[in-house]
Amino acid sequence: MANNKSASKRILINERNRLENRFYKGSVRRLIKLFTEQLEVYKTSQNQEDKVKAQMLLNSVYSLIDKGCKKNIFHKNNAARKKSKLTLQLKTV
Repeated sequence: MANNKSASKRILINERNRLENRFYKGSVRRLIKLFTEQLEVYKTSQNQEDKVKAQMLLNSVYSLIDKGCKKNIFHKNNAARKKSKLTLQLKTV
């Protein structure tokens, strides 16, 4: 338990930040999984619509990663590495 006012404020701020970090990191993980599943669908079907869906998922992943990077949830190099890896997956299909 906190002994002074500033310590109790820090507890509240840490909890708020933890929830925000959890939202961004979890959302990015979920979207990456959806993206890889969509790539597998595209590999088997070779349908252009599936590739467009994968590209749309990639755009939404990029958006969330960039927002998280702006809010210091992801380090800029980590964000760049994630985006590069996803782009490479799309190009190799």
